[in-house]
Amino acid sequence: MVSSQQRAGIRAEGVSKAFDGHLVLHAVNLAVEPGSTTCVIGPSGSGKSTFLRCLNRLEEPTSGRIFIGSEEITKADTNIDVVRSRVGMVFQNFNLFPHMTVLRNITLALTRVRKMSQDEATVVAEAQLDEVGLRAFKDRRPSQLSGGQQQRVAIARALAMQPDVMLFDEATSALDPELVKGILEIMKRLAASGMTMVVVTHELRFAREAANQVAFLDKGRLVECGPPEELFHAPSSPRLKEFLSQML
Repeated sequence: MVSSQQRAGIRAEGVSKAFDGHLVLHAVNLAVEPGSTTCVIGPSGSGKSTFLRCLNRLEEPTSGRIFIGSEEITKADTNIDVVRSRVGMVFQNFNLFPHMTVLRNITLALTRVRKMSQDEATVVAEAQLDEVGLRAFKDRRPSQLSGGQQQRVAIARALAMQPDVMLFDEATSALDPELVKGILEIMKRLAASGMTMVVVTHELRFAREAANQVAFLDKGRLVECGPPEELFHAPSSPRLKEFLSQML
């Protein structure tokens, strides 16, 4: 799925975020190696999604720096549209255009941002729909699909842009339990293919099996970060031990 030329790392240096004077992220430092998967876990309200949204500047950090590869994307003169074309993002609630077909949902950015012809965009979109098993549904509207199918379309749309990195914000949380497995399998294949990924998730089994490192956030602070076998089997912080005892 991913060529070696596309691999880029992510680095957050001292990233903080405040809303109305209330600090929800406290100087988070995190490095994601090129071609690796980092899962971000923690209780609800710990700042996980805010941190993820800072990584492509859907939220503007109050302070700190963020790098995609060697490029600092938090510089004042950064072209944010170029940044977002390099960073694919999959949300909880799909964010598909309801009035467009599945195919058009995918080709829209390819024609407008990548400046592809409609024919070129269609070839790329159909290839990505093949990857997620939905090419036969290309002429349907999102309302005609299940939640799991809509999320597959959202993943295909993000991948069609050939991003350097992929961000997943609780990609399975809005799905019925029986639909979760299919989405996680797609994400595992993507991780195995060498895409750089940051995944906010409550699916601790996925984090154990697919992640190269796991980051535990609590109250906006990065409490602990390391390989999954270390964090899950020998957590060093009392707060992570407490969290895992409730989740496992």
